[in-house]
Amino acid sequence: MHSRQGEAKVGMKEMPDVKTLDNRVKMWTHTFDRFRARVLSPQGAPLSDVVNEGFQAPYLIVLEDQALSPEEALRCAEEKGLMDVARHFSTSVVFVYPTHERGWDGADEQLYVDLIAESRIQQYYRDGVILSRDRFTGQWGDCFIRGAVFRVCLYGRGKSADYIGRCLLKTIQGQYLWGPGEITPLAVTLEGLSQCPDIRRRDIPVVSVGNTAAINDALMNGCDHFRRNDGMDRGRDYYDFIGRYKRWCGKLEEEPFFPAYGMREERGCALVRTSPDNRGDDAGTQEHRIGYIAYWREGLFDSGPVPLMLAFHGGGDSALHIAHVSGWWRVAWRHGFLLVAVENHLNSTASETVELIEKLKEKYPIDEKRIYASGFSMGGCKTWDLYQEYPGLFAGLAPMDATFEVGLNVYGKPAPVPINRDTPVPLFYAGGEITPLPELPFQAEKCRDRMAYVFEVNRIKKPYTARFGEQALWENPIWGVSGDRVMLIPDSSRGSVLTIEVFESRDGVARTAFASVSGQGHECREHTCEYAWRFLSRFTK
Repeated sequence: MHSRQGEAKVGMKEMPDVKTLDNRVKMWTHTFDRFRARVLSPQGAPLSDVVNEGFQAPYLIVLEDQALSPEEALRCAEEKGLMDVARHFSTSVVFVYPTHERGWDGADEQLYVDLIAESRIQQYYRDGVILSRDRFTGQWGDCFIRGAVFRVCLYGRGKSADYIGRCLLKTIQGQYLWGPGEITPLAVTLEGLSQCPDIRRRDIPVVSVGNTAAINDALMNGCDHFRRNDGMDRGRDYYDFIGRYKRWCGKLEEEPFFPAYGMREERGCALVRTSPDNRGDDAGTQEHRIGYIAYWREGLFDSGPVPLMLAFHGGGDSALHIAHVSGWWRVAWRHGFLLVAVENHLNSTASETVELIEKLKEKYPIDEKRIYASGFSMGGCKTWDLYQEYPGLFAGLAPMDATFEVGLNVYGKPAPVPINRDTPVPLFYAGGEITPLPELPFQAEKCRDRMAYVFEVNRIKKPYTARFGEQALWENPIWGVSGDRVMLIPDSSRGSVLTIEVFESRDGVARTAFASVSGQGHECREHTCEYAWRFLSRFTK
């Protein structure tokens, strides 16, 4: 008997038994409450072990018409071209069959909801498995299927196609990236339907294979994005049609086609010496690799050295996430600088990041006087490390949406060197006004103390006298002290306002900005990154 909705326990309690099939494809199987999942994970692209492709990779889910053996599943994935897609994106093909005694005839929407709840994209992964880990305790937790829930591509044939048409062509709610949210499939492929599907959502792209004229007419009339392809090549369907899109927070969005923008995207890694203060996965080693993705506009390097912006992702995110979701690649495209999104930066210290910059300078024509860094959440904490430990290197820093106590580093440990007390660094800090996490001075004492610390180091004219616990008496309800100049900048795309408080230092230079975003929770938006760059780019070393 199946558990009722909301009662199912998610997560595999241990790493599944992984076997190796032909062509070095790794395979494992696990039976959940409502379905059996068989995951086929081929060898990925070069650097896929240090650059997390999970954010960009399609989540390829084949709903088996009838239960397949591992060998049959592999043959099916290879023949249909899905395994080649998986290889290209360093992802897996997941075969699913219901545990209900009546198979797909007895399956309902909850099977899909449970499947998505068992899926994650995070920083620890192997053989199509996500390995959850608490970075502060070092303890390992449950395991999940590796797959981006906003890129779900469903493939159904016969009865499983009927199941999709009966249950899933509509808005579906479930476990999204950070909690409850919309998990509507990105796209579906329907082969050999026996009846017209129940279409309640027009923006789900549909590929029709081997269906009758009447069913194809119903699909064309009911769907905004329709493709008919009676051939075998599902891989070509992905590259020519489905791969144009992602479904971000329920909304179907077109993916950027970089050649049309004149943008370059390059994956790389650098070998650095492991510093004694490293508390990440490489602690205690002699050296380790740091992965990254570089973005730049075509022709950028033709006129000499260029500005560099390092971007650090949030604790559970990736380099692709900070580049795309925060919009930093578009800011780099508009303004002409080299963006380097650093992968899994919590495995690297501030001193190792400095060595990474030296390696980047060997590869790209970087202007040493115009090196900047920014980060979201735990990436914001990494940016504060650079402010504390290497203030003389950077022309400007933009930590966002997080801080540890002054003097602690990204691991929550005391900084390995005396922290900066007298070297002003141009700074743009931003946080959300309705975040559930402490980001702004009125929300937590450590945020208030961080602002007071910046006032000291950047030698701001105004004294910082606001005391935590006395917010009712504060001159400014968010920061405690109002800026010498205030800018209110609407973000029409989100219906919010970016309020920037600009503070002058005693030398008359306005090198410090504290910003808050109305209606924003714990996130980092392109609008904020745009104005962070506009502020910081005025400064050089």
